[in-house]
Amino acid sequence: MRQERLVPAAALLLVVVAFALTPLGTGVPLATFDIYNALQGFAQIGLLALAIGLTMIAGEFDLSVVGTYAVGGMIAVQAGQSSAVLGLLAAVVAGAVIGAVQGGLIAWLRVPSVPVTLAAYIALLGLAYAISGGLSVTFTNRDATLWVDQTVAGVFSPRSLITLAAFGLAALVLGGTRLGAELRAIGGDRRASRVAGVRVDRRLVLLFTTSGTLAALGGGLLCFSFASANPDPGLRPLLIAAVAALLGGVSLAGGRGNPWGLLAGALAVALLAQIVAVAYLPDWSTQLFYAALLAVIVAIDSPGLRRGIDRIRARTRTAEA
Repeated sequence: MRQERLVPAAALLLVVVAFALTPLGTGVPLATFDIYNALQGFAQIGLLALAIGLTMIAGEFDLSVVGTYAVGGMIAVQAGQSSAVLGLLAAVVAGAVIGAVQGGLIAWLRVPSVPVTLAAYIALLGLAYAISGGLSVTFTNRDATLWVDQTVAGVFSPRSLITLAAFGLAALVLGGTRLGAELRAIGGDRRASRVAGVRVDRRLVLLFTTSGTLAALGGGLLCFSFASANPDPGLRPLLIAAVAALLGGVSLAGGRGNPWGLLAGALAVALLAQIVAVAYLPDWSTQLFYAALLAVIVAIDSPGLRRGIDRIRARTRTAEA
């Protein structure tokens, strides 16, 4: 199996086994609610992980997703007091515009994505504070709050189903069209992609537009669930989403990854958080688990380790010959 398939499959399998064995340590059998709660955690970070992961496939990194997350949630809450659909639509349109502007700057000015998206992140947090007056905004549409978290088939909710549908749509588009191969080519070697005829600029604009749309949608759904919007969600969502993307088999250098792997990575992170909750472990242990997983991924992805493994294989073949 290629690394982009092996890493997410191994990570998800390991966490699922650990989740299934949790009752051995707690003495309490798992309930349907535990699976539902894990999928709710997946819905909270899944769209962010997909947004970041798609940009990483193309060799970019969208740091602004948390700012778009906050602005999207704020717009959805304020515009959706009477109509949740209208609020989500306004948030998605705002996220798409934010992403398109950033993608245009990165593509046409030929500048790296990190400084552009970092500046956008800071500006978007300021915008969220300006919209809310520096305070959290309460969402009074109780019907929408109850709807997004109601149980479906015992373990799902509309929020988790929407997140799963986004992954499925991304996999369909990237797997069924040339877009997936072109994004991986851009991440592998942008100059060679231009020579090969890939419309790099248009692909980057589309990529960041998609990233902004996903982040704003995720922020809006989460704020509906919490019945409030916070102008500053902090860096934790960004860090967890990045860990999920790396667990999903995306390379730090770009050129590798797919939505199904990103889905496995996001599910692994959500299940790991639920294991901590079910086992009554302290909250800081989750951070240690994430850090350990990230360290393993970085080690696996390092060129030095690959060269070492290649040398060992070459010596083994020589000895056998």
